[in-house]
Amino acid sequence: MIDPDSTRSAQDADTGESSRRQRAIDAYDSARGRASDTLGEAPLLALAGGLAAGALIAALLPKTETETRLVRPTVRRVKDSARSALNAARDTGTQRLDELGLSREKGEETIRNLLGGLGDAARASADAAVDSVRNKG
Repeated sequence: MIDPDSTRSAQDADTGESSRRQRAIDAYDSARGRASDTLGEAPLLALAGGLAAGALIAALLPKTETETRLVRPTVRRVKDSARSALNAARDTGTQRLDELGLSREKGEETIRNLLGGLGDAARASADAAVDSVRNKG
């Protein structure tokens, strides 16, 4: 059996190449036009998409030894700052709750009282509903 592609003349091959090339150029122009329209209509969306793509690429690339060595002091400083901020917030919150007289035990007691009150209210409502039905019957 003869392969039809192998019997094409050089001229046919050039025509096929040029038509594929032209289709690629047309597809590129079309994509570029759509991208330009998107940028004009929603530049923040395009920026967010670019940032997301950059973050994805950065996440997929392996870290180099040099990058690790250069970034390590900054990472350490950021972690220390975050830890200090968390400790300060926790200490300040605890101090403020102590000033208000609120403690874990008092909070637990308040929640127990609240739940007990909700239970009593539900029972009273159910009893009132039952009494209402009995009195009408």
